[in-house]
Amino acid sequence: MNKSELIDAIAKDAGITKVAAKAALESFISNVTTTLKKKDGKVSLVGFGTFSVAERAARQGINPATKKPINIEAKTVAKFKAGADLSAAVASANAPAPGKKKK
Repeated sequence: MNKSELIDAIAKDAGITKVAAKAALESFISNVTTTLKKKDGKVSLVGFGTFSVAERAARQGINPATKKPINIEAKTVAKFKAGADLSAAVASANAPAPGKKKK
């Protein structure tokens, strides 16, 4: 699903116009982004998940093309941890049918 498909789905489910759905989605994205720009930024949506900020330490890596070592700088990254309801929904949707073995 891409952004325009998500806007269409939100509009249909909420019974609002696509313009209003787009404004709501862009507001959500903007507010999450603004919050995560703060050093200790965190957005928790109970049951869905938590967006947070994490620090990645500098480390040694390998250039896959040349196989030579490279230095990867420390950086700040956005993280998402799925909530219990989302994890359960995904797990049940992707579970193998009873009696079938996964290859």
